[in-house]
Order: sequence, then C-alpha cells, then structure tokens
Amino acid sequence: MPTDAPTAPLDEARLDETFAALANSTRRAILARLADGEASVNDLAAPFDLTLPAISKHIKVLEQAGLVTRGRRAQFRPCTIAAAPLAQVADWTDQYRHIWDDRFDRMDHYVRNLQNPDTTEEDR
Repeated sequence: MPTDAPTAPLDEARLDETFAALANSTRRAILARLADGEASVNDLAAPFDLTLPAISKHIKVLEQAGLVTRGRRAQFRPCTIAAAPLAQVADWTDQYRHIWDDRFDRMDHYVRNLQNPDTTEEDR
C-alpha cells in the first residue's frame, strides 16, 4: 500500500543538489564523521589521502547542498551536519517503501512455504 505524500512539498532543485553531493564517497564519509559531532577541516581530512584544499572543496559542495554548516569561534571554524536535506531525501525515498514492503512480504511467504510445504493456504 503506498504511503501518503510527504507533508511538505519537495524542493526538486534542492533534492538534485543533495543527491549530487551524496554521489561522492568522500563526501558521504565526511557526513558520516560529522554525524558523530562537529569537526574541523583538519579533523575531517585526517582519514583521507587528500590535500586540505581538496577536502575544503568537498566541504564547500556539502555546504552548498545545505548538508554542512560552518561555525565561527575565534580562529576555529567547526563543521556540523545539517539534517534538513537528509530528511527531504528520506521523505522522497519513503514514497517507494511500499515496493520494498511488498517484496519482503512475498519473500516471507516464500520462505514459510519452504519451511512448511504441507501447510495449506488457509493455515498461513
């Protein structure tokens, strides 16, 4: 059964920008790190074999997509994750949930038939 449409209308341009930003594995890894809390560019660059300017470019793409915000505390400019664009992605994907639910239901039915082949249709 299809789910109801999201309560807020989807901003298609923002959604495109979010998916484009998420298409890169380095940017997804940066977001995963920021899910644990704010971090400096140096902290974010540490696990990668990339230059600081390259990491800064990835952060800029994430900022433009609204996925990351940068604060300012004296010389420190921490990055933090912004959840709103990710919520919009979740809303968009949720409209397809009924497809997966249906497939899992059919798989469950199939497995039950394999486990109990003598069970009649009425007993299931």
